[in-house]
Amino acid sequence: MTSSVQAVPLPPVAAEVVAGAVEGLTSRLSKKLDAAIEKYGAVPPTTVAPDDGGEAGIGVRCGEDAVVVLSPGPSGTVTDPAQARCTCLLAPRCLHLAAVLGACPVADPESAPESAAEATDATETAGENAAPAPSTTESATPASVTPATPAAPVRPPAPLSPVRIAAASGLWSAAAAVLAAGVPAAGAIPQAELLRAAHTARLAGLHRAEAAALRVVRGLREARVGHAGHRLADLVAALRELLLTTGLLAAGDGAPELIGTARRGYRPGGALRVHGVCREPVISATGYGGVVTHLVSDDNRWFSVADVRPGGSARARGAATAPVTVGATVLDHAQLSRGGLLINGATVSPDGRLGSGKGVRSSPVAGLPWSSAPIAALFARRPAEAVADLLSTGAGAAEEGTARTGEPIGCDLVITGAVGDQLLARELPHPDAELPTGPLIRLMAAHPHPDLAHTANLRRLATRPGLRVRVVGRIDPDRAATLRPLAVGPVPGVEASLRLPPEWLDRADLGYDRLQGAHLPPPDVCPPTAPEHTGPDLLTDSPVWRVRRLTELAVAGGRRAVAESARNGGSRGDAAALRATGFHTAAELTGALSFEADRRTRDTFGRIRDDGTDRYASAWLAAAFHLTSTERALVQASWAAQ
Repeated sequence: MTSSVQAVPLPPVAAEVVAGAVEGLTSRLSKKLDAAIEKYGAVPPTTVAPDDGGEAGIGVRCGEDAVVVLSPGPSGTVTDPAQARCTCLLAPRCLHLAAVLGACPVADPESAPESAAEATDATETAGENAAPAPSTTESATPASVTPATPAAPVRPPAPLSPVRIAAASGLWSAAAAVLAAGVPAAGAIPQAELLRAAHTARLAGLHRAEAAALRVVRGLREARVGHAGHRLADLVAALRELLLTTGLLAAGDGAPELIGTARRGYRPGGALRVHGVCREPVISATGYGGVVTHLVSDDNRWFSVADVRPGGSARARGAATAPVTVGATVLDHAQLSRGGLLINGATVSPDGRLGSGKGVRSSPVAGLPWSSAPIAALFARRPAEAVADLLSTGAGAAEEGTARTGEPIGCDLVITGAVGDQLLARELPHPDAELPTGPLIRLMAAHPHPDLAHTANLRRLATRPGLRVRVVGRIDPDRAATLRPLAVGPVPGVEASLRLPPEWLDRADLGYDRLQGAHLPPPDVCPPTAPEHTGPDLLTDSPVWRVRRLTELAVAGGRRAVAESARNGGSRGDAAALRATGFHTAAELTGALSFEADRRTRDTFGRIRDDGTDRYASAWLAAAFHLTSTERALVQASWAAQ
């Protein structure tokens, strides 16, 4: 076979293919796998031309006589072990093949990104897909593990089949082992076990648990290689979601939200009239880029139209004027954000994405300014009320909670200053009030990428303290009273506000439209504002940072790191500080986690009879779940503070 000199990226590989290659190694080769992944993962892949009857693909040279060739299918993903081969004598049970597959990205079940912020759907369904038939080869069902988590919302009992309970129990055990190991010890072998358990969960139809397991594996890989976009908090959230979901499933809870669906299901939406509100550029860490246009219907429901594909920041900039793919309309995203659509036979996903199936018919309608109904209703509620409604979703319902907190809100604000990269503002007072009211709201760039205009536009707004501005943005659920603005416009009837061109229809998309000095009122028109004192932050200054530090330490360093911290007195100090400030439940949970980290049951001869991995995982999950609930309550309180 021959290879070109043009480097290409490694293709995504299905979880079961990676797991099978790792399981086929001998114990001697398994010990060398992590080092081999690091070594061969640094070798630039090249395209391989077909030779001697072989297939073309992507090759990685692992030595003089060893070349691993990956031949992805039409979807661009390696989904079959036959699509990965090595030329060495030990193939297919060789270290080269397992290492190269371990260095490849983990493919999603549908070989496509999951969220609206990563890619558009290639296929739509009118209803939810039925779960695949579970395998009948399992003859024994292990005892289920019940994690010590806070009480879940009351829901009608829906018992699970023994096969699904067994699959959930296996995934719980694999996740608990990863948690006990921590990032440094969670190498290729624990990851392969987690991938194998995730594949078993997929066969059993446990789609939400499988998706959470894949997120954990991706997070572990990013953490181990020091990826620039890695956030420990994201890995903690993914592991918490995985343990919570599998723990409830293993206990026999068959609620539909715990089962999940194989792909986003589109349901008939009937006739809709939607009005454009703003555009949002999308740049994902996985190399996708594009645009999402947010719309609101006559009955004040949010919808969106997305065009996100591989391409990064260049794709995000170019997609600003890409054609809209809803029916046979001739609008592009720029026109739709300031226009509207009348849709017949609409299909809508649970998160409000409008589909473009064959039966969808649409025609453009005239755009509405933000001051006209129904868009004006977005600015009628106080921000605290809108935030309380968005954060009302339970902390454990990750899929539903993410969809709700990502829903935009509208508010009228007064710019009062700037601190670092944050623009400070307060809620616009009532016409009879003399001073701004409500909490101090921090405005941060929705997308700080230098190729987008968010940061530059916020800096421009910061030059006019006292400016009245109408904002559509997304709350940051991880920060106190923080808004990520997507678009701005003038406040009706106020002189000290924006002066935008008529063709912009009184709105500026902060990711695409660049504000100029002519768009701002003269400095003497803006009423003076008192200097802002940021004061304490309800979230970052709260003692719950001690719980966050311990839960993150457990993931970053493993069970041993938590045990060593407890031996050094760290847990006693944290518990005392939490009790002194009234966080008694947090103190008990951190104490229980530290205790379980160093507890192992031994028999009469001193041999370990039970290493307590399940108890330790349950204690960590209880602390992490309580932390998430507490932080969400603090964020909600920060929006209501005066």
